[in-house]
Amino acid sequence: MSDDVAATEPPDQSGSDATAEPFTYNGGRVDPGESANIRYGISETYLGDPVRIPVTVINGELPGPTVFLSAAAHGDELNGIEVVREVAHDWDHSVLHGTLVCLPVMNVPGFLAQERYLPIYDRDLNRSFPGREGSTSARRMAHRIFTNFIEPCDLGVDFHTSTRGRTNMLHVRANMERSDVGRLAKAFSSNVIIAGEGPSGTLRREATEAGIPAITVEMGEAHRFQRRLIDRALTGVASVLAEFGLHRESSVHWPGWRTIIDDDNEKTWLRADAGGIVDMKRGRGALVEKGEVICTITNPFKEEEDIVTVEAPFTGLIVGVLENPVVYPGNPLCHLVGLSDDTLTALERERTTESSRSELRRND
Repeated sequence: MSDDVAATEPPDQSGSDATAEPFTYNGGRVDPGESANIRYGISETYLGDPVRIPVTVINGELPGPTVFLSAAAHGDELNGIEVVREVAHDWDHSVLHGTLVCLPVMNVPGFLAQERYLPIYDRDLNRSFPGREGSTSARRMAHRIFTNFIEPCDLGVDFHTSTRGRTNMLHVRANMERSDVGRLAKAFSSNVIIAGEGPSGTLRREATEAGIPAITVEMGEAHRFQRRLIDRALTGVASVLAEFGLHRESSVHWPGWRTIIDDDNEKTWLRADAGGIVDMKRGRGALVEKGEVICTITNPFKEEEDIVTVEAPFTGLIVGVLENPVVYPGNPLCHLVGLSDDTLTALERERTTESSRSELRRND
């Protein structure tokens, strides 16, 4: 398997007395003050042709942390791809303190097929890290990605969306029992952080256990670019780079309010108790009161005696919600998380302010 590299030079900073180190991977290196667009071979097709993932490495002339930004471990989750591409190719990194390792599409076979999993036996790349040579195709791919582009890093952010038919508000998932991961999660400046170490084999869990603090960012739905979520995630990346000193001219962003959902919080997936067609009354990111109707489920005839009403069991925030309006019994409808009194007050204050601004704009 061969690897294609296109190298470029950033603006001259010959006056710098920094002692940054080269970024090395199996087959190449990127020296301080250089960037490289790499197509790195991680597997082969049935025809023996290489399967290559795109990687951009930007190594600043000034020393600092090495940070990975990754997306599309699930091939149909597209929002994160645009986040990583814009950071790599549209941002000014001329005074970067450290190194950025940008992996916009990790699951290339799934991306080409626009499928969540690797088309080879439907294996989940994001349950295959850190991978292993001599194992399954998914673990071999994961091993080449992990050893070359994750292990050299000091911290990282892995972007995801919800699976097909559902959508998530932007939130972070992180092992908040670790202070280094907690610092990274808070630096991303999302309103919601869901605490937990994550399933075995996920990139963020395996990277964290290897000593590389990592978080997952969930945002939106599969098969599309959602510009508002992409822009919000870019704000989070800028905040992380400021917090860890890669972009020292930038500032850490405060989201206005934050809640960390752990085992002490009320949280639940509300599931359908009947099959039918769903009329969703509240959407992603909505604050709902206890007893409020979230959706109804009806049969094709909309017969009143067969209408199933789904109410909020407690006051909380809808983090994830159904987009495909048809369900079998047991299918998930929405992910509801409880909020503390202080967080509820802050959220209500923010939304009152936004409502007032909207009213002023309408009156102008």
